Order: sequence, then C-alpha cells, then structure tokens
Amino acid sequence: MAWTLLVIAGLLEMCWAIGLKYTEGFTRLLPSVLTVAAIIASMGLLGVAARTLPIGTAYAVWVGIGALGAAVLGIFLFHEPVTPARVFFLALLLTSIIGLKFTSGGEH
Repeated sequence: MAWTLLVIAGLLEMCWAIGLKYTEGFTRLLPSVLTVAAIIASMGLLGVAARTLPIGTAYAVWVGIGALGAAVLGIFLFHEPVTPARVFFLALLLTSIIGLKFTSGGEH
C-alpha cells in the first residue's frame, strides 16, 4: 500500500510542477488553487508512505516520478527539446526509480 501511495504522490508532484507553469507566478486563481491542492496532497501522501518506507527511498522515488513526469509532459505540452542525451538520462532516471523500488528493503 505504501508504494501505491508513493506513486500517487509522485504523480501529484508531477501535476503541481506542471501546474506551476499555468499559474503564471500564482497570478491565475484556478490554476493556483489546483497547484496548491496538488502540493498538499502530494506531500501528505509522501508522509504517509514514509511511515513504512525508508525516507531516502521514498523521497528519491517521489522526486524522481515528479521530475520524470514533468520532463515528459514538458516535451508534449510545452514543446521542450527532445535530444538523444535527454531521452537517455530520462530513461536512466526511470531505471533508477524502478531500481529503488526493488532494492528498498521496505514494504513491497
């Protein structure tokens, strides 16, 4: 259950990271409210998952999911550059997230 909550927390982190772009510096009300709600939910779920999982693993996976998701969505939503090196390092990040899942020593 902790891993499920952690993945949801990571997906919410991705949402608030992308949401920051739409808030235009927190000058737009609805995107700002949704972004803040995603931040609160994401951190809350991270906190619950960290009750069971090692904090270093939980935090690294949470940040990794958010960063990977934000980078991929940035490519599709904001036409950010796609280079072989960027794709390689995003794949490496995904590999690291999966590796941490299987070597965490916590709840599986």
